[in-house]
Amino acid sequence: MPHSIAPQPEKPMPAPTGPARARRVQRVTIAAVATNALLAIGQFVIGLFANAFSLVADAVHTLSDLITDLMVLVAGGKAGAPADRDHPYGHGRFETAATFALGVALVVVGLGFLWTSGLRLQDMAAAPELHRAALYMAGVTLIAKEALFRYTLSAARRLNAPLLEANAWHARSDAASSLVVAIGIGGSLAGYPFLEPLAAALVGFLIARMGVRLCWRALKELVDTGLPEEEVDRIRGTILDTPGVIGLHELRTRRMADRVLCDAHVQVDPRLTVSEGHRISDSVYFRIREQHPEVRDVLVHIDCEDDGTLQTPPPGPLPTRSAVLEMVSTLLDGRIRPRRVQVHYIGDRVEVEILLAPDAWHQFDALKLHERTAKVLDTNPEYRDITFFVQYAPR
Repeated sequence: MPHSIAPQPEKPMPAPTGPARARRVQRVTIAAVATNALLAIGQFVIGLFANAFSLVADAVHTLSDLITDLMVLVAGGKAGAPADRDHPYGHGRFETAATFALGVALVVVGLGFLWTSGLRLQDMAAAPELHRAALYMAGVTLIAKEALFRYTLSAARRLNAPLLEANAWHARSDAASSLVVAIGIGGSLAGYPFLEPLAAALVGFLIARMGVRLCWRALKELVDTGLPEEEVDRIRGTILDTPGVIGLHELRTRRMADRVLCDAHVQVDPRLTVSEGHRISDSVYFRIREQHPEVRDVLVHIDCEDDGTLQTPPPGPLPTRSAVLEMVSTLLDGRIRPRRVQVHYIGDRVEVEILLAPDAWHQFDALKLHERTAKVLDTNPEYRDITFFVQYAPR
């Protein structure tokens, strides 16, 4: 019997990173630069022709946007540059700084609208007679700016680029200013000139509010604010689920543009070898990168115990490895060279494990070795345990 298979939903494509992401950011910004340049020329020419000084002012505002677009273009390319000696963590903070600057620009623009609205409300009779062509140009500008806003915002969310999002809202502020101009011109043509300053005041408040939000978000990133607690908990769960991990403390996160950086102290069995502990740290690194794509750099510190609770100095200086080897040589009368000596620094004490060759056990008196070892433990409280092992296989 024939049957149909339901189509599977397509998985979203992962956002590009590094140089590819920087090229996408630059491409979107170049489109914004071209759009603003054409609109500024049209607004200026039509504004002069139609005696629409508000349209000429909006053209000047659009020209100022070209400057910010160029700043975005330069900052976006710089942010995508690879790490170097002076910037070992990359250049993502250039993007953050530019986002902050654009947020400040939005605040200034919003306050400018509020200030201009107050002045216009005080002198309503000074509005000049306008030509209808100014209204058409304002409408074209409004549509173009809104389209540019939606295009840039979509790209910003697809690329996870706060800088592009800030520029998108800057384009929305331009659309708002064009709306103000359209309402003002239309109101003047219809006999209601007071509509322009009232709409300008409302738009100015919204623009200033958005600018404050962008500045606050960029400022939190610049001062290394951690991720929200729910995101940190997900990363913590990934680490604790890694085989070989028995504890976790001092998990720290921060954001750098589209990247998240984190470091963690991972606790493992204190008697593991260095190589096995390193393998566990690699497992933690790759599991985080796989399950949390936004995390681009992970620093894993392997601990043999929870050193977050060891905030007090040890009761006395612990012996170095060379001192331990000298003590072991004394115990063995200097006649036998052990194959391996492992030193464990656990809980402010030292544990020593000594591996001897198969025939070494018959070269000294075991009872005397026991007595000498007991004496070392009694007179040196920094040693918790000294254990001898004999290798029997393979020989």
